[in-house]
Amino acid sequence: MTGRTTLLAAALMAAAAGAGCASAGARPGASATFEARHAFTVTPPAGAKDLRCWFAMPQQDPFQEVSVVRVTSPHPHRVVPDVEEFGITRREVLTDVDPADTRPLFPGETRDMAAYLGSDAQVPVNEEFRKLALDITGGDRNPVSASRKLYDWTLKNVEYWVKYPDRLKASPVGSAEYCLASKTGNCTDFHSLWTALARSAGIPTRMVYGSFFKKSLDGKDADQSYHCWIEFWAPGIGWIVHDVAVADLFVGDFALNDGNREKVVLTTAAGYEKGDPAMVDYYFGNIDARRVVWHRGRDLVLEGASAPVNMLAKAWIEADGKPLKEKEGWTRKLTFREETR
Repeated sequence: MTGRTTLLAAALMAAAAGAGCASAGARPGASATFEARHAFTVTPPAGAKDLRCWFAMPQQDPFQEVSVVRVTSPHPHRVVPDVEEFGITRREVLTDVDPADTRPLFPGETRDMAAYLGSDAQVPVNEEFRKLALDITGGDRNPVSASRKLYDWTLKNVEYWVKYPDRLKASPVGSAEYCLASKTGNCTDFHSLWTALARSAGIPTRMVYGSFFKKSLDGKDADQSYHCWIEFWAPGIGWIVHDVAVADLFVGDFALNDGNREKVVLTTAAGYEKGDPAMVDYYFGNIDARRVVWHRGRDLVLEGASAPVNMLAKAWIEADGKPLKEKEGWTRKLTFREETR
C-alpha cells in the first residue's frame, strides 16, 4: 500500500484496566512462567492510504509480571508493533468468597462504581434484565451470595456451544441478549449475560479479556485464540474473579465424543477429561495461572479509532477509517513455551 501506517495499540491498556486490579481478599497461588510470541499479519485493501493498527498487549498487575524481550516491526510505532515477544509469570488468583465478609453497597459506593454498573453496547442494563436478576437473586443485596446465585443460574440455564458444536453456536460479538435468547454462546456471550444480570442487580462488574496458555498447545505453532472472564466488586473484599464459562464444562452434563472433544479440550487451560463439581466451585472466586490479561472493559475508546471498539481480544485494524475483519484483512497468532523450574 501507499500512504501511512500507524501502529498504536496499547496506549489504552492502563486506562482500560480501571483502578484497583488487586483485591484485598485475593492472594496469589501457584505460578507459571511462559515465553510468548504475539505476531500479527495485516493485508490492507488495494489502494488503502491510511492503515491504523491496535494490538493487544499484556498488562502488568499484582498477579501478572511481564518482561518484554523483543519488539520487531517494519513500521514506526508507539507502544505495540505487529510482532512482540515477551516473558510472563502469571499467578493463580485465590479469593475467600464468604458472604459474611461483605455487605450491600452504600449509596456512595454505588456512585463511585457507576462505570461498572451501566450498559455497554452488547451488555444492556434494562427492565428485562433487572426483572430476571431480581427473580434469580430474590432481592439478595449481598454481592457475594447474590453473585453465586447468578453463577449457579447461568450454569443451569446456558450451555457452552463447544459441548454440542453440531447444533449450537456463539454470537460474533459477545452479546448478553443473544446468550439469554439462545441459552448458549462462547465465553464472551456467557460473561456478557452474567455482567448484564449482575449490574442489573446492583453488583459492580467488569469483563477481563486475555488468552489461555493452553497446555496442549505448549511449544506448538498454533494460535491460542482468546478468552475472557469476570471480576465483580464486593465491599470489604474488593474485586472477585470468576469464570462461569469454563465452569460450565465441569458441570459434567454432556459426553465427550469425536465431534466435540478437540473443541472442549482447547476451551480450557489445562485440558479436560470429565465433569468435576470441585472445579465448578473453584471457578467462583479463583482462576488458574495459565492466562494472560490484555485489557479490562468493553466499548474501548482507542486513540484515533473511528468509533468505540467492542473489545480488543486480539487486534483492531482500520484502513482509511473502515474496520478490517479478522482473516479477511489480518491475522493474529499467539504462541508460547512454558518454562520449567
